[in-house]
Amino acid sequence: MSDRHEEPEAVIAGTSMGGAMDLGVDEAETLEKRPGPDGAGPEDRPRSLWSDAWRDLRRNPVFIVSALVILFLVFISLWPSAITSGSPLKCDLSKAQEGSQPGHPFGFDGQGCDVYTRTVYGARTSVAVGVLATLGVAVLGSVLGALAGFFGGISDSVLSRITDVFFAIPVVLGGLVLLSVITSNTVWPVIGFIVLLGWPQISRIARGAVITAKQNDYVQAARALGASNSRLLLRHIAPNAVAPVIVVATIALGTYIALEATLSYLGVGLKPPSVSWGIDISAASPYIRNAPHALLWPAGALAITVLAFIMLGDAVRDALDPKLR
Repeated sequence: MSDRHEEPEAVIAGTSMGGAMDLGVDEAETLEKRPGPDGAGPEDRPRSLWSDAWRDLRRNPVFIVSALVILFLVFISLWPSAITSGSPLKCDLSKAQEGSQPGHPFGFDGQGCDVYTRTVYGARTSVAVGVLATLGVAVLGSVLGALAGFFGGISDSVLSRITDVFFAIPVVLGGLVLLSVITSNTVWPVIGFIVLLGWPQISRIARGAVITAKQNDYVQAARALGASNSRLLLRHIAPNAVAPVIVVATIALGTYIALEATLSYLGVGLKPPSVSWGIDISAASPYIRNAPHALLWPAGALAITVLAFIMLGDAVRDALDPKLR
């Protein structure tokens, strides 16, 4: 009998038990038959779930359209001056509520501000809030959910009860109460509020994914071979439980953008002189009959942005879930 000691990863790879995704996948790798180097016979080449997902996404028109829209939004968020030369804070009351004019395709709002310029600059706020809030929610929720799902016991029970409490808090009502006492005009209070009430959803998704992944054979084999808890969680479980978190976070990003606009519309989110689609929609609501363009353009930009992120999340979900193929 050989006394040779092998690393857990090497043994797992040798027994073909390494890698499984928490999306109902039996194995994390599939074998693709391709011609050998000499063209005479096939050879087995491993193809991971991520490569399969990327191949499906490239062929999905929904993903392509939504990704192009999001890339455009990111571009104008970083460089708004590339498509507009005006200032969102420069207004002329003599042009209040006027319609489209040369150089001002969207017309003017009730304060005489250029609606086109404010719509372009409003994308910066929405994208910043959506991306930063999603990152915070994903990191906090994933860490807490993964630890609770992996260790179980009292930590899992306590986390479950805490998430139940947060799920019982109405989001809009909570925003009205918490943000009404904050006078800051920056995006950070809004981001902090979204993270505070958004992490329980990601936490539950991560917890369920970790509980399912840690029961797979390759994890049990690594544990039997002496792998530590940190190594099991970081090397074997987390990479195979991250897909559901990515899907939910991508879809949630669009809802966070809509939530920021809602809170700003109600007067407790961003406040003037900050530029936000929610602020513009709120300011244009009283004179919608006289100047509907001042409301329709920022509202349309908000709707397209939210729809693009939701469509992107749906496409990613379809690509990462083999059951839907």
